Amino acid sequence: MKLIASLLIAAALVAPVLSTAAQPPAPAAKADLAKGEATFTAICASCHGADGNSGSPANPKLAQQHPEYLVKQLQEYKSGKRANAIMSGMAAGLSEADMKNVAAWLATKEAKPNFAKEKDLVALGERIYRGGVAERQIAACAGCHSPTGAGIPSQYPRLSGQHADYTMAQLSAFREHANKGAGQNVGRGNNAQMSGVASKLNDREIKAVSDYIAGLR
Repeated sequence: MKLIASLLIAAALVAPVLSTAAQPPAPAAKADLAKGEATFTAICASCHGADGNSGSPANPKLAQQHPEYLVKQLQEYKSGKRANAIMSGMAAGLSEADMKNVAAWLATKEAKPNFAKEKDLVALGERIYRGGVAERQIAACAGCHSPTGAGIPSQYPRLSGQHADYTMAQLSAFREHANKGAGQNVGRGNNAQMSGVASKLNDREIKAVSDYIAGLR
């Protein structure tokens, strides 16, 4: 009887521990779209457009972008991992909740279509985007960003319809970082994969693929 009593007491003591351990993690708080819109309107809209469709070729379209990608970029602007004096200043005052709210709201906005302008470079841009450059070990953009430029949520950003000028600037910055001298913090250094790809592209190829991306839909 003493043995049975001891076992029952032990079971009673262990049961709550097991019960607690079996509890699923609390779900992440849902983004607040209303707060996201308010923050975006107050801080971001002047450069990126009221609905995330920037009218300036120098400023990226953010509408319909994957929220995970946007949050990552804002975090890296804030930390300094992605260098940009203007965006670092904008991101400095944003909390994690602010970033998630803004990104979630932008994901609900439809990206306006764009178009390619460089007729002489369309074939080259399409060849690089869809097939890469095998003899120079340049991977096809479509492999990560999808044939339509829609990207892959949580992994690769949407490119479809992005301003060609902005895409050119980013590819050039990735290349600049890849080719930087020792100890120099130049270009865009927050994605080793893209730095590796861009380092193998010349100016004409960057212009061609950026223009082609602008016309994807």
